[in-house]
Amino acid sequence: MYNASISSFSTDSTATTHVTTLNIEQADQLLAYLRQHNHIAAGDEVIITPLAGGVSNRTVLVERTNGEAWVIKQALEKLRVAVDWFSSPERIHREAAGMRALADLLPPGSVPGLIFEDHEQHLLAMQAVPQPHTNWKTMLLAGDLVHDHVAQFAQMLGAMHGHSSQKQDELAPHFNDRTFFETLRLEPYYLYTASRHDAAQDFYTKLVDETRAQSLALVHGDYSPKNVLVHAGRLVLLDHEVIHWGDPCFDLGFSFTHLLSKAHHVAAQRQAFIDAARHYWQVYVDSVDHLASLDGFEPRAVRHTLACLLARVDGRSPLEYLTPDEKERQRRLVLALMTDPPTTLPDLIHAFHQGL
Repeated sequence: MYNASISSFSTDSTATTHVTTLNIEQADQLLAYLRQHNHIAAGDEVIITPLAGGVSNRTVLVERTNGEAWVIKQALEKLRVAVDWFSSPERIHREAAGMRALADLLPPGSVPGLIFEDHEQHLLAMQAVPQPHTNWKTMLLAGDLVHDHVAQFAQMLGAMHGHSSQKQDELAPHFNDRTFFETLRLEPYYLYTASRHDAAQDFYTKLVDETRAQSLALVHGDYSPKNVLVHAGRLVLLDHEVIHWGDPCFDLGFSFTHLLSKAHHVAAQRQAFIDAARHYWQVYVDSVDHLASLDGFEPRAVRHTLACLLARVDGRSPLEYLTPDEKERQRRLVLALMTDPPTTLPDLIHAFHQGL
């Protein structure tokens, strides 16, 4: 049963944000905080190591002498990108709510356990994924593409969408607020990209309207290989701050973009990534057919994929591994496909492959 303790959680965008003074990347500050709040005893020694937390959070690893290891995340108000991009640090509490929900929806071990959260300093602590583990994005860029990992990625997304869609009365009230999805996805990925391409403005405007109108399932909003660790052959999903109740096709478009962009970039294994994209869709369909067979679902997933493929070139958060030539090729190809989008994902995968 979903933990009802999040019922008081609010993402009201008009609320006044508490000014955060703690910087968890400063080890002395974090150690004092942990002792002051009785998360560790006064005499406990810990090892604090800053981690690569992406653009939106400070993230550190805390290793305790008793063998426990935590990852602590603190949301930033101004994201670490080249262009100005702001979002309320209150979103860390949406992530905590998402962790509680996903623990009930996904197989055990699919998400780390939540240790504590702090509504004043806008941070949370979770169990660290045991070593050894590897970031899945790092593996994929190195050409280490494992068939079973792709299947797990599809099954996990299918479980999230499928199981949550059957618990709408229980879950939707807690996740209906889409403030962070608007500020962290629709504006920086879709609307900002549209502002840079006159030819794509109508495409993006219509897709944003469609997306806002959908209310089908729990949507992760950041379903990407960079947010997956591989430990003992199993995938562990991280970073849930954009989770909301809405259009599951966004997750499909967001995740397909990573497989297809890597097919573009890792040319030596292009066919393997194309095959992986096809397999990803088939496993997803098999795991959540009652959603995937809905009228308009697959064409909308195609449009989200095209929208994200262009946004990861010209949006506020471009893929850092694409070269200038690859960005231009992907830009031309996607803009051409937007004029008459395919209606099925296999057709889009084929058209993208042929266009490369």
